[in-house]
Amino acid sequence: MLTLPTALRAAFKEPFGPVYTEAEALLADASSEASSAPLVAVGDVVTFYLRRAGRPPDVAIIDGKTKREAVSDEIRRAVETGHLVEVTNEPGTISRALVSALGDALADAEPTTLLVDGEEDLATLPAVLAAPLGSTVVYGQPDEGMVRIRVDEAAKTKMRDLLDQFDGDVEMVLSPIDA
Repeated sequence: MLTLPTALRAAFKEPFGPVYTEAEALLADASSEASSAPLVAVGDVVTFYLRRAGRPPDVAIIDGKTKREAVSDEIRRAVETGHLVEVTNEPGTISRALVSALGDALADAEPTTLLVDGEEDLATLPAVLAAPLGSTVVYGQPDEGMVRIRVDEAAKTKMRDLLDQFDGDVEMVLSPIDA
């Protein structure tokens, strides 16, 4: 398991990409770059808005919460769809189980939803590392909107550099996606 050090928390305050308030605009920009590449959503509300805009994510990572509160029944029902895989990931961490399930989900031809027991907030980092080049990873920026990360070598390097600062055995945790 990797744990986010307190000193690194500030690195997550600024968005890692452009912020969108409308899913349709985000999807239009993402599809203009790579229409067949996977779309990965991190967060219940982000997943809900992408589905409502007509583009369910290929992989969704949800935990049933938004801003530490339970999501509404409408959102919960809308996002808990497709092939469901349960995984444990404690708050403030990235578990090997999450990374492994993420790699499996990206390899699955069927849309997959990872139901996280714990917290999915940091899943953006391994999602960018695991996703193929040209993919789009979307996560929520509280009180601002949805952040779109185009998966390219620069994004992968940035996420890897951040993960290298976490406490724990980075190589062991990331081995399912580094292989």
